[in-house]
Amino acid sequence: MLTEVDVFISNYTLVDPEIYQLWIEGYTSTEAVNFLKLKENAVMRGVPVELICSDVLDHYRTYSLLERFLHMPSKLSEQPSFQLEPQSRFLLIEKYYSLDDAVAREILGKKLSSRYRKDLDEVADKTGVKLKSCRRQFDNVKRIFKTVEEMPGNMTNNIKQHFMLPDDLARKYAAVVFIACLRFETSKRRLLYLDFLDFFECSQAIMTFWTYTYQHSGPEYYDTEMDKEFLLDLRELRCLIEKEKEIKHLVCIRLRPTLLERNYQELDVNFRSYWRSLITIACNLHRTRELRGLFLELSEKLIDPWRQSMWTVDQVKLFLPAITQSVLDLEVSRDQDIRCLWDRYMQVISTCLIRMYHT
Repeated sequence: MLTEVDVFISNYTLVDPEIYQLWIEGYTSTEAVNFLKLKENAVMRGVPVELICSDVLDHYRTYSLLERFLHMPSKLSEQPSFQLEPQSRFLLIEKYYSLDDAVAREILGKKLSSRYRKDLDEVADKTGVKLKSCRRQFDNVKRIFKTVEEMPGNMTNNIKQHFMLPDDLARKYAAVVFIACLRFETSKRRLLYLDFLDFFECSQAIMTFWTYTYQHSGPEYYDTEMDKEFLLDLRELRCLIEKEKEIKHLVCIRLRPTLLERNYQELDVNFRSYWRSLITIACNLHRTRELRGLFLELSEKLIDPWRQSMWTVDQVKLFLPAITQSVLDLEVSRDQDIRCLWDRYMQVISTCLIRMYHT
């Protein structure tokens, strides 16, 4: 009795984008076959299910064999086992390292340990992403983290170079790695309303303006390392506390034409609280604990009071540039050091507060 064996021979390894996407998303081969049958089109109509099943299994075996090379994408073009066209290599790498925002949000702030990997079924239940896909994404984050965490230079460029990822995807991974390196608090209850894109924008601003790469370039500088001298120098902004009345006057002049009378009166009453919160946060950022709790501090001291006062997002967007420019215009701020410190500080604070303020 002869045994039937399915054999497929080709010169180049074929990558079916649809089947590969199903494999990436964690579908089993059986689930993939059922999915393809359900969306049967004119091309597929009449094709025996056995043939579809054979084709899917062949693709799944190929992708499983390719997976070890995808762990180090540079090896994909060097290995002799699979002949791949450039566009196929690009597709394989980009899809394999795809990162769902919902999964990335759950990973943020978590320790990238084997213990947490075992609990990814909770992430799968919460996000609706299949467990196999959650594990792939977690493993990719951990792999990239271990590779680039101590690399000097720009982290996004390092990720692009070593993992051959497009810029937008490399920047997403850079944000996750940066938050993990600095251990920012992102998991407390008061921060759970924030999504991955909120933290992405905040981390990009911090990396740009508060790390050593802000004023320096070269292989010896890291954008995973905060500029400690800058954070210490921020304590000098305490001198602005005594200029509260002048700052308030300038801010009110700027905002009076654009605010409703009720909003203007509220700002007039509560300005001292908002002003002192901004200065206090700045003066404490040199302490590791306060830096890690930056998002909590912004939420507790500014965002919550603004919500209670029924501020709109537009009002926040008007207030922050007004208070930033008012300090720069103030006479005492002719001190170039104070001007530079304040401007650099508010570049990040304004970005974070606008992203975090959801009405």
